Amino acid sequence: MPPVRDRVRVVVQGKGRRSRRAGIAGALWAAGELAVTVGVVVMLLVVHQVWWTNRQALSAAHEVVRELERGGWAPVPEEGGVEEDPAAGSDASAVGPSDGPDGSGSPGGAPAGNSGPRTAKPPPRASAYGVLRIPRLGVAVPVAQGVDKRSVLDKGYAGHYTGTAQPGAEGNFALAGHRNTHGEPFRYINRLRAGDELIVDVRGKRYVYLVGQTLAETTERDTGVIAPVPRSTVTPGAGYSEPGAYITLTTCTPEYSSKYRLVVWGTLKR
Repeated sequence: MPPVRDRVRVVVQGKGRRSRRAGIAGALWAAGELAVTVGVVVMLLVVHQVWWTNRQALSAAHEVVRELERGGWAPVPEEGGVEEDPAAGSDASAVGPSDGPDGSGSPGGAPAGNSGPRTAKPPPRASAYGVLRIPRLGVAVPVAQGVDKRSVLDKGYAGHYTGTAQPGAEGNFALAGHRNTHGEPFRYINRLRAGDELIVDVRGKRYVYLVGQTLAETTERDTGVIAPVPRSTVTPGAGYSEPGAYITLTTCTPEYSSKYRLVVWGTLKR
């Protein structure tokens, strides 16, 4: 039989190993619980951003369309409007809303070559004054002045680039809209084809444009796409060369990214 001292030493060593193993297991369990909790919180945030905000904005935008159809038209912005600061909350960088992971881009200022008159008091940016209808996509979206993210685009509206033409007028009636989340009115504009109708209703007047060209990808600083005669400064041959009455739809591409911009152009049906 081993000495008593050795027996005691062996028992103490075994207990120490078990204690260390229990401590490690407890730490791993706590780390696992923390990881699961963080994962659940992140998932809820994603669900809120991608699904709930989208549902809220879409529902509110549809109600605005119904209100406008009942005769609640806001004043039409003055031709040319007021140039807005591209750094003051705008989310339509150069040629469309910035659809990053939150689904949400503006030109760095007004489009080059635009010399339209300015007014001292533009209409409130949050006030929808028209409705854009895209029959092929089943879309009916309010149109409001400006491309500010919080007050216009995140409400599910199409934002009218300040400084561009009004509906039906000579020049370029340029709009930005979210591709993902917040109503995502422009999510499927890549499916539009030449000849599809883009209908703009403003105070009882209807303007019908026909899709002519699509620019599948350009940079966020390609301001030529919303110029009075829209023509890409990045992609040779994309756009138009003669004055006319144009409409431009801009958003981000690919989906859930703000890396590039997608552009659809149309011309007024005479």
